[in-house]
Amino acid sequence: TVLSEKPTTFTITVTSEAGENDETVQTTLKFTYREKYPDETPLYEIVSQENLDDNDVTDILKLLEQQAEENLGMVMIFTLVSAVQEKLNEIVDQIKTRREEEKKQKEREAEEEEKQRFHGTPVTIENFLNWKAKFDAELLEIKRKKMKEEEQAGKNKLSGKQLFEMDHNLDTSDIQFLEE
Repeated sequence: TVLSEKPTTFTITVTSEAGENDETVQTTLKFTYREKYPDETPLYEIVSQENLDDNDVTDILKLLEQQAEENLGMVMIFTLVSAVQEKLNEIVDQIKTRREEEKKQKEREAEEEEKQRFHGTPVTIENFLNWKAKFDAELLEIKRKKMKEEEQAGKNKLSGKQLFEMDHNLDTSDIQFLEE
């Protein structure tokens, strides 16, 4: 966009290529030709910017200064804008890389948390024997409670297996029944 004719002042909006999530960075550069342009560098400034850090803006201004000095004596606006375009594309790539690294870091942290969750007390003979003694005591206590409940409820009925184990006459009773 041409802002004025004397001195020639105009703006150019430079946008990076779309990143992974269609994210872009953008800046609007304002150029003003000096009297002796192109033997003198044009005046330039960043009028507006989107999604750029202060460090990125500083880097772009340094890049413009460097490119302008290198191209003294030649028409340089296209070169300056192209350099800024490349820098913006690099910034988008850096953002993508940074996000990937953050994602990997979160995954590593999640794995560490998962490992910590499954990392328990190391099993030794002493630990196991202590646990086994407690476990057996709990089982015995549960059996005692169950027996008391059955006695109180009047459930003295024995299962078939228990009947056969207690009264051996039942072993041959079926045979006698079949013989008759």
